[in-house]
Amino acid sequence: MSRLSHEITDIAAICAHAGAGSGDGNPLVAPLVPSSTFCRDAIGSDCEHQYSRVSNPTVSALETAIGALEGAPPALCFASGLAAETALFLAVLKQGDHVVCGRSVYGGTTRLFSQVLADFGVQTTFVNTSNIDDVAQALRPNTKLVFVESPTNPTLELTDLRRIGAIARSAGALFAVDNTFLTGAGQRPLDHGAGVSVYSTTKYIDGHSVAVGGALVTRDEELLSRLRFIRKSTGAILAPFSAWITLQGFKTLPIRLERQFRTATRVAAWLQSQPGVASVRHPSLIEGKARELIKAQHLIGDGAVIAFELEGGIEDARRFLAELELCRLVEHVGSVETLITHPATMTHADVPREDRIASGIPDGLLRLSIGLEAVESITADLKRGLAAIVRKPFPVGEEVESCALIA
Repeated sequence: MSRLSHEITDIAAICAHAGAGSGDGNPLVAPLVPSSTFCRDAIGSDCEHQYSRVSNPTVSALETAIGALEGAPPALCFASGLAAETALFLAVLKQGDHVVCGRSVYGGTTRLFSQVLADFGVQTTFVNTSNIDDVAQALRPNTKLVFVESPTNPTLELTDLRRIGAIARSAGALFAVDNTFLTGAGQRPLDHGAGVSVYSTTKYIDGHSVAVGGALVTRDEELLSRLRFIRKSTGAILAPFSAWITLQGFKTLPIRLERQFRTATRVAAWLQSQPGVASVRHPSLIEGKARELIKAQHLIGDGAVIAFELEGGIEDARRFLAELELCRLVEHVGSVETLITHPATMTHADVPREDRIASGIPDGLLRLSIGLEAVESITADLKRGLAAIVRKPFPVGEEVESCALIA
C-alpha cells in the first residue's frame, strides 16, 4: 500500500491512490493475490500473511484504504455487509444483553436482530433514532449496543450522531453507525462519537454492482483485535478477487458521490411537483434545525438515495415500475446505474407488515438510487412510469436542467 494513505487527508487522493505501490519496480495497481496460503522461512517465522482466511495482501490493501477515509487503522473486510454486522454482534453481545436499534434500518439487519440473535437471548428495542428522547428512554442497564443508520434505509431519517453517541457512552454501550449510504467520503461517524462504522462495501464503495462485501472501521485497538479474532474463527473474510474489484471502484468514489448526490438533490425537488406522487424523502428537502445537523455531519452532499410514495399504493407501484426502461428494478443501491427498489416486497419483505408500516415503509414506497446518468434522462424515465398511473396531463415547463459533468 502506498505510504500516501497515512500522510494525507485529501479524500480524493486517498481513494485514487488506494493500493498503489511506491518505489522502483512496484506495481501502481495493487496486485490480485489469490493464494490461499503463504510460505514461511522457518518454524515460528514472523510473516505478515499466513493463510487467507486470516489475512491476504489484496484484502489488506482495501482495508488500509477504507480505514484511511475515517482517519482510522485499517478496516476489517468481510464477505458481505451482514457478515460484518454478525461479527460485530458476536464480538460485543452475549445472552441477556440488550440492543437499541433504529426502527428503519435495512431489513436484513432487522431480521438478524429479531429472528437470529433473539434465539440466542439477545433482546432488541427498535426506536426512531432521530428522536433523542426515544433512544434515551429505550436504554436499559443491560444495553450493550446502540445501532443506527443515518440516513436510514429506506426512509432517509437522520440521526444526531454526536448526541446519540454521548447517550450510548453514558450507558456504557457501544455506538455503531451503518454508514453505507454516505461512506467515509460523505460522513465520518467516528468523528462524531461512533465507536464503529459499518459498511456494505457492495454499495457505493464498489459502485459497479460487481463485488459483495462488508467492512468495519474503528479506532479502538482492543475492539479491532477482538473483531479480527471473530473473523478468523468464523471464516467470514472477504475473498481476494472481491477485494481487488472493490479497490478499482474505490478509486473513483468521491467523484461518483459528488455527481450522484448533486443529481439526487435535483431529482428529489422535481419529484415533489409530479402528479401521482404522495410524498418525497431526501435529506436535501429537510428544513429548519435539521439543516444544521446535515451541515455538521455531511461532507459533500446529502446522499444519492430518494424515497417516494405513490398515491395509489402497491397497485400504482406495479404499473409505474412496469413502464420504466432506464431505472432498473433491483434490490441494490449505490451503483453507477440508476436503480429502483420496492422495499415492501424486496429489502423489507421479511419485516412483518404492521412493523414495516409503523417504521415508515408503506406499500407504495419506492427507493430510488441515483446513478451517473444525466438528470433529464432519469426524469424522462420516471415520467413514463408516472404517466401510467395518472390520467391528467403532466405540468408543462418543468424539465430539469442537465447536470454538468464533473471535471
